[in-house]
Amino acid sequence: MTSSAKPQTKIFSHGYDPQRSEGAAVPPVFRTSTFIFKTAAEGKRAFEIAYGLDAAKAGESPALIYTRVNNPNSEILEDKITAWDGAEAAALFSSGMGAISSACLAFLRPGDTLIFSDPVYGGTEFFFRRVLPQFNVRTIPFPAGATREDMERLVKDDPTVKLIYIESPANPTMLLSDVRGAREIADRYSSDDRRILVMVDNTFMGPIFSRPLDQGADVILYSATKFLGGHSDLVAGVAMGSAELVGQIKVMRTILGSNSDPDTAWLIQRSLGTLQLRMEHQQESAQRIAEFLRTHPKVQCVAYPGSPSMGARQVELWKTQCTGTGSLISFCVKGGEAEAFKVLDAVEHPKLAVSLGGIESLIEHPSTMTHSDMTPEEKAHAGITDNLIRMSVGLEDAQDLIDDLAQALDRI
Repeated sequence: MTSSAKPQTKIFSHGYDPQRSEGAAVPPVFRTSTFIFKTAAEGKRAFEIAYGLDAAKAGESPALIYTRVNNPNSEILEDKITAWDGAEAAALFSSGMGAISSACLAFLRPGDTLIFSDPVYGGTEFFFRRVLPQFNVRTIPFPAGATREDMERLVKDDPTVKLIYIESPANPTMLLSDVRGAREIADRYSSDDRRILVMVDNTFMGPIFSRPLDQGADVILYSATKFLGGHSDLVAGVAMGSAELVGQIKVMRTILGSNSDPDTAWLIQRSLGTLQLRMEHQQESAQRIAEFLRTHPKVQCVAYPGSPSMGARQVELWKTQCTGTGSLISFCVKGGEAEAFKVLDAVEHPKLAVSLGGIESLIEHPSTMTHSDMTPEEKAHAGITDNLIRMSVGLEDAQDLIDDLAQALDRI
């Protein structure tokens, strides 16, 4: 495969040699718990690498051990999935939260501080605000879209900050955060004994419309449940970055037992061939729906990346960090929770459910669903209001979705 081949071409052959599987055109499912070593020396070397006792040498391919550690389906997918982001390595997990928690725990220790863009996905928010502090890891939010100066104020006088965590666009407000700014701050205040890492949850835009590694992120994270899986039939997560950092994350994954299973890895690999096509088509429909919502008299505001209504700074961040607008839209109806519920109960085509990125449109109420564990003060600070609705646009006909939203909004 030539290095100039586009990702959409690479994923069909990269990472899999059919001749190692009896010439099978697509990888078989390796549904096994354990693997047999040829020699005791091979087994010793495999465990040295798996437990981080020694680093893999250039060109060395570690032997398979046990599906909690590695599995052919996981490794094939991990090789393929790096094509769009240009990462050196990837690690597959049993869920997006498995990827997020394992990646953070790989680099944080008691006494460290993590700063994070606010809001973030509800599970991430709970992990940061409720779980990490129990292990003496301090977590400090900063507003999504904050200036570099605002982020720097949290880092420059605090030698305990070890991790800058960004979700961009933010869930559910769709605000972009300055990844390049976070990189500059991390570099400015890192030292020989204090390496500040930048992690970015790229689930909403990536990997088709955003490449945070190019902007300076150390690790990017995905809920592979969403666009990477794309069919609402699996739960998984992915962490990507340099081979050095992903290697450390994999050690934590092995011990926590947060690896995925062969069938899930196979299903995601099946979906990669249509990932770009799906995301581009969903984006086209979302652009039409966002334009419709902007002009509807019952809609107070629309949050959609790249839109002038997001403000000049957000548009500038979008121009420098994204190559598309994506298919997630948040909008506020005129009124409060009761009016939002009328719309949610009246739509016929979008399914009233959490999650996103599937082939079907999904719609939900963040304040009482995905972000319901936040206090009223935390919601207010993050911009999560009672009249906010989040919609993930699927592959239905765009005009059908527009007509459906119109009749639902007319119920207000």
